[in-house]
Amino acid sequence: MTVLDRRRPVVTLAALYGAGASIVGPRVAEELGVPFLDRAIPDAVARRTGLPPDAVADVDDQPRSAMARLVSSLGRGTTVSDGTAGSVEHLDLQERTVRAHIEEFLARSSVSGGVAVGRGGMVVLRSVPWALHVHLGGPREARLRQRMALEGIDRDTAARRQRAEDRTRRRYVGRAYGVDGDDPGLYHLMIDSTAIDLDTCVDLIVAASRARVAAAAAAPAGGV
Repeated sequence: MTVLDRRRPVVTLAALYGAGASIVGPRVAEELGVPFLDRAIPDAVARRTGLPPDAVADVDDQPRSAMARLVSSLGRGTTVSDGTAGSVEHLDLQERTVRAHIEEFLARSSVSGGVAVGRGGMVVLRSVPWALHVHLGGPREARLRQRMALEGIDRDTAARRQRAEDRTRRRYVGRAYGVDGDDPGLYHLMIDSTAIDLDTCVDLIVAASRARVAAAAAAPAGGV
């Protein structure tokens, strides 16, 4: 058995607000028999950095403002890695440190397998031949209605969260990796998960992931 034959499925999900990633992600992981890494990532990075897990999760989505809030909430004059609280340079350092640990965790998942939502996974793992990169989206209004139905929240709350989350997710990958998170060239599948029911989305992603693993295993040595 070759090394590639033993590779576990790896799926990255980039999703806009209301696209159903919180439903699709865990179900894809269950079908593929790999961990759903959404919560495992901030927990693991928190252990490595000494930061609270919720703060790591916030830094992932809104790096600069989250680091500023974290330093303020700690109520001390230095950041975790030492320096002047509120300093742009030190906030940048902390952001890079957290992002480096996230990237390291994602890299390890390329061997152990997993389904990861967000965090620039489609960029970090783009050189992994058996990884499948998926974008879940859809028209803004349709995503809004879907999130309202999934969470049982009112329209004003959903609209406010949608504006904030779509903006911060796009800014994160742009600032961290210099890419447009909506660029089709970053993904193998781009699904309108408001037009295709979530059960079918899961089936499509699972089938495509298995095909990626099989293709990588069948490729000649050094091939993709």
